[in-house]
Amino acid sequence: MIRAVIWDLGGVLLRTEDYTSRDKLAEDMGKTRGDIEFLMYGSDSSNRAQSGEISLEQHFSNVRQSLGLTETEMENFLESFWDGDRLDYDLVDYIRSIKNGYKTGLLSNAFENLRQLITQEWKFDDAFDHMVVSAEVGTMKPDPRIYQLALDGLGVEAHEAIFVDDFIRNVEGASAVGLQAIHFRSPQQARADLDRILGES
Repeated sequence: MIRAVIWDLGGVLLRTEDYTSRDKLAEDMGKTRGDIEFLMYGSDSSNRAQSGEISLEQHFSNVRQSLGLTETEMENFLESFWDGDRLDYDLVDYIRSIKNGYKTGLLSNAFENLRQLITQEWKFDDAFDHMVVSAEVGTMKPDPRIYQLALDGLGVEAHEAIFVDDFIRNVEGASAVGLQAIHFRSPQQARADLDRILGES
């Protein structure tokens, strides 16, 4: 019996749909888009910020120094870097729509400012009964502990929950602790997979 559905944010609810700005940034710096995305999201500095070891401010300072930018140039870099990101409000509304029958959660490897962005800027915290942000709890997916924190926050057992994520390692991590997991590839595919599982439960 499924009682809860837990969602990732980046790559699922918030997706980069236009890479023009990032490609231009990379070209201007003589780098690849992968280079600058790694600095922002995959580097040691990024992992330390997402696990709460260092502040977001320190991470951005590390990125700025790696790229040799002034503080003003870094502000412009960040604005351009995220220019092509889009929040999927249709998918958020879908999550709201299933709250009548299921508990809903957010489980995100993210920086310390995510909760504030969701509650104050994007204003869709009402879509979730509970949110777990890696920087706040000091551990990241696919560590089994972070899935357990999400389950405990929703008051459900692993076999009673479904988890949706775009990174296969996080999907496999969820499966390893007993959740049913969906590998997100598109909103349509994820909703179809979810509706099928819910229909069978």
